[in-house]
Amino acid sequence: MRETLRFLLGDEPIAIESCDPTLTVLDWLRLERRMTGTKEGCAEGDCGACTVVIGRLDRGTLRHEAINACIRFLPTLDGCQLLTVEHLKDADGGLHPVQQAMVDCHGSQCGFCTPGFVMSLLALRLNEAAPTTGRIEDALAGNLCRCTGYEPIIAAGRRMDEIALREADRFLKERAAIAARLAALNDAETLALQGEGGRFFAPATVAALADLIAAHPQATLVAGATDVGLWVTKAMKRLDPVIFLGRIEALREIADEGGDLRFGAMASQTDVRKALATLSPQLDELMRRFGGEQVRNAGTIGGNIANGSPIGDLPPALIALDATLVLARRSEGGIERRAIPLERFFLDYRKQDRHRCEFVEAVLVPKPAAGMLFHASKVSKRFDEDISAVCGAFRLTLGPGGVITQARLAYGGMAGIPKRAAAAEAVLTGWRWGEEAVMAAISALPQDFTPLDDMRASAHYRLKIAGNLLRRFLIETTQGPTQTRVAGRPAEAAHG
Repeated sequence: MRETLRFLLGDEPIAIESCDPTLTVLDWLRLERRMTGTKEGCAEGDCGACTVVIGRLDRGTLRHEAINACIRFLPTLDGCQLLTVEHLKDADGGLHPVQQAMVDCHGSQCGFCTPGFVMSLLALRLNEAAPTTGRIEDALAGNLCRCTGYEPIIAAGRRMDEIALREADRFLKERAAIAARLAALNDAETLALQGEGGRFFAPATVAALADLIAAHPQATLVAGATDVGLWVTKAMKRLDPVIFLGRIEALREIADEGGDLRFGAMASQTDVRKALATLSPQLDELMRRFGGEQVRNAGTIGGNIANGSPIGDLPPALIALDATLVLARRSEGGIERRAIPLERFFLDYRKQDRHRCEFVEAVLVPKPAAGMLFHASKVSKRFDEDISAVCGAFRLTLGPGGVITQARLAYGGMAGIPKRAAAAEAVLTGWRWGEEAVMAAISALPQDFTPLDDMRASAHYRLKIAGNLLRRFLIETTQGPTQTRVAGRPAEAAHG
C-alpha cells in the first residue's frame, strides 16, 4: 500500500502523508493553504460558490470537471489536478479569457459567488468549443447568484471564446504535459492514509476493493460524496474508515452489450446521461435536472442506487426499464457475483438486499424493444437543481390493436423506497392504451401507495401528481406535439 496522497495543485506537486479522511477540499484550501478565492456558501453542494475544477485521466486523456469543493474529500484527489480561481491569472498577472469576459460583461456584483461562476465557465471552455447559450445556462445551473446577475454572466460565457482563440488558452496548451504528470502519479497501489480522524483507503482494482471491504466491513464506501459529504458538513458524522471507489477505472466503464447498456458503478451521472440519452430523450431531460453540473460530474450511478434514497431520480427510471444490479464481494474462490432485478434491491427505507461485504459493481439496463412506450417525469419545487417531490417512469408493451400486454410503472417519492405500482399495472394489462385505461390505473394508485406529508409535498398532492404523470404519458404518446412540459431550455440545450 502507498501511504502518501499525491496530486497537483495547479502546477505544484503535493504530497501529504497524514490526512483526516473527511477533510474537505474547501477547508484544506482555505485553512491550510490560505487560498480564499474559493468560497463557502451552503456547505452542501447547492450554491456553487465553492466550485473548483478537477483534472483527471479518463482512459489516458485529461478531462476537466467542475465539482463542489465543500463536499469533496481531499484524499479523493489522489492522482488528479486541482485548479482554483487563483490559478487562472497569467505569470504577468493578466486575466484569463474567462475572467476578462466577466469584467467586460459586468458579470460580478457583490462578488461572493463570482469565483464559482468563473470556475464553472472555465470547465465549460476547456471541454467545449463555442458552447451554445443553452449549454452555458446548463453549466451554470449549479451556481446561484443572490444579486440576480445571471444575464451578464451568461453573456460572459458567450464572450469568453471571442477574447482569445482556444489555442491561446494555456490550460489547453498544457493538456499533454499535465496528462503525462498525472499518469506518473497514478499507480495500481492502494492508497492508505491515516489521520487524526481515522483511516482512508482508495484501491485501484476491484479485487483490492473486495479485499478491503472484507477486512473492514464497517467502512463507509464513498463514490461521489454528493450525499455522504453532507453527513460530514451538516450532520457532523465521523466516518472511519472510508473506502473511496474513484480510482478503480474498471468501475467507470460504460459498454454497449447489444441488448443492454452496462454501467460500471462509478460511471458519473454526466457519462450515464449521455448513454441513457441514446435510449430516450426523456432520460436525457430527466438527468439534465439531476442536481447541477458539479453534482452530475461527481455523483455516480452506483452511489445513487446504493444510497437507497426514496427520492433518487434515477432508480424509478431504471426500474421501469427492468434494470439488473450486479453485486460483488470477496469469497474463498475469488470474486463472487450475483445479479438481481434492481427493484428487489430496495427492501425498506435505507435498507437494501446487500449481503455482508457486498458492493454494487455494475448496472445492466435493457434497451427498449419495438412496440414499447417509455416515459419519465420529475416534479419538484424548483425546475433546476432540486430533489423530486414525485418522480415517475413508465414502460408499456403494446400488442395488436394497441392492447397493453405488459406494464411497468415505477415511482419515487411515493413510498419509503422507489417502488412499482403493482395494482395499477395489473389494471392496465389487457386494456387498449387510452383514456379509460389511464383512469382505471389512476383509481388503483391508492392501493399501491400511502404517501407521506413532508416539506416537499403533501400526501394528497403526491397522489394527484402520480396520476397526472400517467395522463401526461398518454397525451405525449397519443396526441402528437402537444406541449406538456415546462420548457426549461431551448432544444439545443438538451443535446449541446
